[in-house]
Amino acid sequence: MIILTPHKRSPWLSLTIGLMCASLLSACGNKTDGSAQGNNIKAALSIEFTQPKQVTWPLFVKVNGGVFPWQEAQVSAEIGGLRIKQVLVDVGSEVKRGQDLVLLADDVVLADLHKQEAQVDKDKASLAEAKSNADRAREIQNSGVLSIQKTTEYLVAEQTAKANLALSMAELENQHIRLNQTHVKAADDGVIASRTANLGNVVSAGAELFKLLRQSRIEWRGEVNANQLAEIKIGQLVSLTLSTGKSVKGVVRMTSPTIDTNTRNALVYVDIPKHSAKPGMYLQGNIDIGTKSALALVQSAVVMRDGHAYAFELQEGSNANQVVQAKVIQRKVTTGRIQGGYIEVLEGLQPNAKVVLTGGAFLNDGDTVKIIRSPVNASGA
Repeated sequence: MIILTPHKRSPWLSLTIGLMCASLLSACGNKTDGSAQGNNIKAALSIEFTQPKQVTWPLFVKVNGGVFPWQEAQVSAEIGGLRIKQVLVDVGSEVKRGQDLVLLADDVVLADLHKQEAQVDKDKASLAEAKSNADRAREIQNSGVLSIQKTTEYLVAEQTAKANLALSMAELENQHIRLNQTHVKAADDGVIASRTANLGNVVSAGAELFKLLRQSRIEWRGEVNANQLAEIKIGQLVSLTLSTGKSVKGVVRMTSPTIDTNTRNALVYVDIPKHSAKPGMYLQGNIDIGTKSALALVQSAVVMRDGHAYAFELQEGSNANQVVQAKVIQRKVTTGRIQGGYIEVLEGLQPNAKVVLTGGAFLNDGDTVKIIRSPVNASGA
């Protein structure tokens, strides 16, 4: 047995007592740090917030369609069997109503005209002779010199000569018409869209020589469904976007009175300025059908995740040491129109909601954020 006296202690006992004290002090220190951390929750992000605002935005119907001539006129020869001796216009030529487009060889027609003029002169002479005989017969018909039968023959011959002259005059007029038809003329003002007339061709009556865009007018024909058709009215403004990015303005002229039974779509006819587009172009248009109120939110406040739109709404926070902290709730929202950096919220938010303005992509539902600025409203919507 070892007996320890006050004047002499074992070094092993002193070491053991020291280690026990250090262990107790360490445990006390850890407990204090954990308590402090529990009282101060670290914010995930410093943010500023915004609120949605009621605005009034234009309402558009987006439609695709093609550009077409307002009306096309077919220019053809009215007389057949004649050769083209001169072509006076080409594709793209601006023409006026009644302007000569093609000249046909008129030799045969002129010969027929001269022949008929001679026939008219002959019939005029025959009528003069018949009229003279009929006049003498009428003078002496009561004297008994001529028989009633002979008198009747002279009178009938006069009527026949008049009829023959009238027939010749009508045929002469017809020859003048044929001569005029050797000049193929424009049926209206416009632009030549296509040409099949070539020098030396022998034309047939009714065969197309040119296609004319009447009055140079063009139109855009948009294809809409039945629901869209009900919202479109005559006189509404339309904005078309060209491939160059340029915008062309138009006006709804009419809507189709029927709906296609195959596509279940109808056409909207829109007048657009001359030369603003080329027939055959396929353009997208926005038809202005009025205005509609909307709840608008700054576009940066909406976050897209897994194909859905979300906004992070602030809960009521705490104010400690002039630093405002709050938790966020992830709200799934339904969006609509986008305009000027703002997006329409159809469902999912109340008008007085406070929403994280930027940085929502770094947040999750239930995170704590620190608010560093005052609210920013959608005043520019």
